[in-house]
Amino acid sequence: MPYSAMRILKEGLTGNRGWRPAWRDAEPGPGYDVVVVGGGGHGLSTAYYLAKTFGVTRVAVLEKNWLGSGNVGRNTTIIRSNYLLPDNEPFYEFSLQLWENLEQDFNFNAMVSQRGILNLFHSDPQRDAFVRRGNTMRLAGADAEILDEEGIRRMCPYLDFENARFPIRGALWQPRGGTVRHDAVAWGYARGADRLGVDIVQKCEVTGFLIEDGICKGVETSKGSVRAERTAVCVAGSSSRVMALAGIRLPIESHVLQAFVSEGLKPVLPGVMTFGAGHFYVSQSDKGGLVFGGDIDGYNSYAQRGNLPAVEDVCEGGMAIMPMIGRARLLRMWGGLVDMSMDGSAFIDRTEIDGLYFNGGWCYGGFKATPASGYCYAHLLARGEPHAVAREMRLDRFRRGHLIDEKGQGAQPNLH
Repeated sequence: MPYSAMRILKEGLTGNRGWRPAWRDAEPGPGYDVVVVGGGGHGLSTAYYLAKTFGVTRVAVLEKNWLGSGNVGRNTTIIRSNYLLPDNEPFYEFSLQLWENLEQDFNFNAMVSQRGILNLFHSDPQRDAFVRRGNTMRLAGADAEILDEEGIRRMCPYLDFENARFPIRGALWQPRGGTVRHDAVAWGYARGADRLGVDIVQKCEVTGFLIEDGICKGVETSKGSVRAERTAVCVAGSSSRVMALAGIRLPIESHVLQAFVSEGLKPVLPGVMTFGAGHFYVSQSDKGGLVFGGDIDGYNSYAQRGNLPAVEDVCEGGMAIMPMIGRARLLRMWGGLVDMSMDGSAFIDRTEIDGLYFNGGWCYGGFKATPASGYCYAHLLARGEPHAVAREMRLDRFRRGHLIDEKGQGAQPNLH
């Protein structure tokens, strides 16, 4: 059922009795061309682009829980392409371009809001680093501007510009950055994939892989065996556990990344803002709540909840640049289970087992990468070769010495 203003008007006048479910609640079939393990944003977008762009429609998405229960519904909704390295920037710029046309593409309101992202800097060396980053972005076709202190004062006069420890000297500004409604992304991709014939199977946990003579022939699940020519894993923070079922050890650690929402406030933030002397990022939702986050928790975990020291650290970062939020009350908080790679960058690659593919290691950048990740993964699965912007996101890059180390942090909490 296509959505439109006329359809809304018609249903409103007829008691809203004509709406149908956004997607079928399918059961797994006996065999597919591709089985996608993981029904988050990356898995659903992979299935969608496989069907829409590459014409591969015999696809099943297997999700152990309900759609949107993982990281795609547990993040701070930020999209941007302000990266530095040549193996990252073109990829995230491609993703931002897909975000810009996403709602028209899959006919669903994902609430894409390009209000801009402001990365504050507090010293001369940091300014020089951001100038370099901005120039790199422009060379890759992205938008970037350097604002001086006066430019920031016009946008955000309430910031603590004279802070003795962290004086605000300027910012890197990307006007096309912004936010997207996270769970709407999952629903939109699920609906779009379903309309193209993809089976979306919820409450179906993968318990093993069907490996015959060194070739992956499908998966064992809580709903029986599902055979496939290609098996594509993208399960975020559960990557190590799932791939261990195939005997593969990944250069990934799982950590909790917390996010927070304050009580509703009057409009104050023009877009997204980040603290340059710590790890704090914040935007304001349509309901008025401040949506913010910071560092990963300092220990490995598979739980979707965090601890109080991380809460204190994140709130301190916010207070350093916006002391006024000290009187706002925290409304809710949650934890996402992120897959931290050893160099802070992702993988989209085939594995050592024929027929088995892996997508993961997204660290902090998973949500903003959703469209490009799905598109590039679908390209690899359909054509057998990596997409141009994901060519270096290989599993063997540590052995080859070709790290994509954007910030020199990797998975170590003490470096964040």
